[in-house]
Amino acid sequence: GMQQIEVLPNVISYSSTISACEKGGQWQRALGLFVGMQQIEVLPNVMSISYSISYSSTISACEKGGQWQRALGLFVGMQQIEVLPNVISYSSTISACEKGGQWQRALGLFVALQQMELLPDVI
Repeated sequence: GMQQIEVLPNVISYSSTISACEKGGQWQRALGLFVGMQQIEVLPNVMSISYSISYSSTISACEKGGQWQRALGLFVGMQQIEVLPNVISYSSTISACEKGGQWQRALGLFVALQQMELLPDVI
């Protein structure tokens, strides 16, 4: 008979699913998947790019859901594990803070973004 194979979800599949949840306005699901992704072991070379994308998508999902505290928490966490924030993660966090009436935080992030001299991502 046919052999049963176990397919483990990897960072790329998590990243894609998080992105789909973000686009569908499902911030709770995106956040849940992100937490799940952190619990699996991943290869470091895949981790950097995919982790950055996953962080950005989860931050964006929280921003769209009006969850500025969660967006900011994720952004801070991203820097603590040395995943480089990109323009998308900065923009989403700034937008989340702005929507939450946190203009001082938004301004602080904007200044930090300028100091990083990040090249704008093609969106």
